[in-house]
Amino acid sequence: MVSCPICGKNVHLDKINAHLDQCEHSKPAPKQASILSSFSQKRKLSNEDPIVPEVPTPLPKPTPSSTPDKDTEIKQLRSQLSTPLSERLRPKTLDEYVGQQHLIGPGGILRGFIENDTIPSLILWGPPGVGKTTIARIISQRTRQKFIEINATNSGLQDLRKIFENCSKEFFLTKRKTIVFCDEIHRYNKNQQDFFLPFVEKGDVILIGATTENPSFQLNNALLSRCKVFKLSKLEIQEIHRVLNKGILHLNKIRKLICNKSLLTFTKKSIDYIADLSNGDSRISINLLELIDSHYHHKDSGTTIEVEDLKPILQKTHLLYDRVGDSHYDTISAFHKSIRGSDPDAALWYLGLMLQGGENPLYIARRMIRIASEDVGVLDDSCLPFAIAAYQAVTMVGLPEADLALVQCAVKLAKAPKSVEIYRAWKKIKNVLNNEPTLSGAPIPLHLRNAPTKLMKEMDYGKDYKYNPDFKDGKVSQEYLPKQLKGLKFLDGKHLGDIVDPDL
Repeated sequence: MVSCPICGKNVHLDKINAHLDQCEHSKPAPKQASILSSFSQKRKLSNEDPIVPEVPTPLPKPTPSSTPDKDTEIKQLRSQLSTPLSERLRPKTLDEYVGQQHLIGPGGILRGFIENDTIPSLILWGPPGVGKTTIARIISQRTRQKFIEINATNSGLQDLRKIFENCSKEFFLTKRKTIVFCDEIHRYNKNQQDFFLPFVEKGDVILIGATTENPSFQLNNALLSRCKVFKLSKLEIQEIHRVLNKGILHLNKIRKLICNKSLLTFTKKSIDYIADLSNGDSRISINLLELIDSHYHHKDSGTTIEVEDLKPILQKTHLLYDRVGDSHYDTISAFHKSIRGSDPDAALWYLGLMLQGGENPLYIARRMIRIASEDVGVLDDSCLPFAIAAYQAVTMVGLPEADLALVQCAVKLAKAPKSVEIYRAWKKIKNVLNNEPTLSGAPIPLHLRNAPTKLMKEMDYGKDYKYNPDFKDGKVSQEYLPKQLKGLKFLDGKHLGDIVDPDL
């Protein structure tokens, strides 16, 4: 049985075509929910990736007859009080959207797709709070296709199977595709991602995925090759200002019309302070604003908020270091490169960011063990056991007591002389082993082979081997590499390169 998209009646699949013809010649029945309505109606608005609208250009002054009734406006504001501010301020149209001008601005490729309703399967990749979910919600308001929103955190394989099978039925009956917006798509494992493939390939479904993680690492190549990837950036400081201004207008309207409180005013420096703390994340900026409003909720006298007033309120209210996202990899990379560049101050800064952000200290200690061999190498043999000792200190003592052990190790590594001789030599060896099968299979010289049995000795294993300690200074004339590798050098005696930086 399938549901008729015209009258909503359940009809056997083999009789659906005749039934559709009959429905088209009869008076249309009241509009019924489609086969997918049970999914689209269940979709819940989340607090993911809000973006707030730019303060609109003032319209011509309305006539008295068109002015909204004050009581109606108050009633509407009251009904929204339980909704997070970020959701109340979420834009509904492309013109309200703030940020991502390279995609959504005039002439932007994504804007063209949305306006022409020619949405392809795509991945929206960017940090939190830059408008990924908002773009999807705007698409849902403009498209003629069906639209379903799911979240990878609460939708399993059974849910996906049910949704996508119904999408196929909908397409079979109406030739109308379904746009499936999957938030946090990187949380699906590879097997779950594989489930999308046949539906996307056939064209039954247009997939829109949103992710904060690099899709090159988190998504299947097969799925990625069938989707366009759009990179969203953090909001610029002036864009965050527009977000904050819109939020302040909304909060002050509530304070005046509902709470009968005086309006909140901010100095320019205090607005700049909030914008700086937001770090290009509109959700953070709105949440900070909501926190400030809550703090001043019971104050009914005129309040001008200064930076010094904000510091105790906003201290440690948000975390800019993401232990599992791109920030995790970017920060450890900056830490490693600062040590390599012999800048102990920069190394300590990134170490502080990681520790204050809750990074696993053993992860940092393991990286320093690697640095001791890769970047210091043979020029300071004490660094490797020192790094191992720091790791053991963290294991035995833990944080916060072991923080200085990590600091001490980072400073020692940064100040140590640098050598990449063994690192480069090891890369050469791996390259030969992986790309030169004839050399990797070269036989070991007979005189170097072990000869524990009589048979092996009779086969000349170990014959003519010169035991170095028996000779003066341990020096002998003897080949150690296989014949095919004779004369090949992996260690070139150079600790660093010889390129001169023109910026010095």
